[in-house]
Amino acid sequence: MNNFNRRWLSLVRDKMKDNATIWISGSMHNIFSIGQILNELGFKILNVITWEKTNPPPNFSCRYFTYSTEQIIWARKCEKVPHYYNYELMKQLNGDKQMKDVWKLPAIAPWEKSCGKHPTQKPLSVLTRLILASTKPDAWILDPFTGSSTTGIAANLANRRFLGVDQEIDFLNISKNRKFEIENKNIAASFRQKIGGFNEKKELELFLFQEPKTEYKTELNF
Repeated sequence: MNNFNRRWLSLVRDKMKDNATIWISGSMHNIFSIGQILNELGFKILNVITWEKTNPPPNFSCRYFTYSTEQIIWARKCEKVPHYYNYELMKQLNGDKQMKDVWKLPAIAPWEKSCGKHPTQKPLSVLTRLILASTKPDAWILDPFTGSSTTGIAANLANRRFLGVDQEIDFLNISKNRKFEIENKNIAASFRQKIGGFNEKKELELFLFQEPKTEYKTELNF
């Protein structure tokens, strides 16, 4: 596991800008390895977010505690190069208080699976918050294990650009269909209002409208 994590993190690091950051989600089975390799490669770990699922699946074996959280490491590429963090928006989403590193957000909703299912698909509520917290308008976002491209859908709905990589054709087809789905402006607007983690339905759209327009260079696209 360490060898695999070292290889892919080295490849990704080589493509990152010096002021870029990386988010990596995982279970207890691999998150400790990820943290070790990040330090080894010279990344600076900024936070370890604990995502508490409001609707976790039950533990049918009844032999240990129900899994209800996932850890998400946030790290920047360089020790001394400043990173971007939208502190004011995160504070706004948290009742005008500093946002903590424990997020209580729902797991994936049925409407997010309209184009097919992925076994480890993440909810748009989590990915949207990660993206808004750490990127500016029109930023390039890379997901080297894109799956059904929830990262890409969140990025595009937030007016960011996206590149996803995966070796499973079936999942890439789901990604394409999800992209085609949000090209419908009405569907895209509906999705923005359904994404959890906001104080009201139109808060995301209002925030995007108020972001600096000079930084937008392209239409929504992968």
